[in-house]
Amino acid sequence: MRDLVFPGGTAVLTGAASGIGAALAHGLARRGADLVLLDRDADGLTSVAAAISAAHPVLRVETHVVDLADAEATERVAAGIHRAHPRIRLLINNAGVALGGRFDQVTVEEFLWVVEINFRAVVRLTHALLPALKAEPGAHLVNVSSLFGIIAPAGQAAYAASKFAVRGFTEALRHELVDDGVGVTSVHPGGIR
Repeated sequence: MRDLVFPGGTAVLTGAASGIGAALAHGLARRGADLVLLDRDADGLTSVAAAISAAHPVLRVETHVVDLADAEATERVAAGIHRAHPRIRLLINNAGVALGGRFDQVTVEEFLWVVEINFRAVVRLTHALLPALKAEPGAHLVNVSSLFGIIAPAGQAAYAASKFAVRGFTEALRHELVDDGVGVTSVHPGGIR
């Protein structure tokens, strides 16, 4: 696998206000990436962006507060990002939510909320930003699934279903985008604090 080179490149990252997303944002900044950060947590997102800007004043850091459970808002933000950034070197679909409980203990609305954020938002953002990835030589798409995208324990039906979907979607795209020169990776982390 080739190294991703970032100076002068733009990386788009969801779920950037905390956890894995915040760590990725700081790591990408250290590698010289201009950043487009998305999260529903406005305060957390502002804090991450401010810390990155203070440590790396030459980088451009753009933020978008968006609830990825809102399909229209997600599509609107994605279209705006594509207009502003017609060439994107990296898209990391990291945002995700969990919901514990047996399938017969959660409502259909709760189940679909998980699917909307963990899978459908990944599809929407990838579809909207794929032309910008194809326009940038050496671009890469990373979709964060989960260990529960490989195994499905009891009490995690919604989460596992959404993460299995991310895994299948990503594997299909890996084959489809070979000739376009866009790398595609699915990541399956275990438990993260």
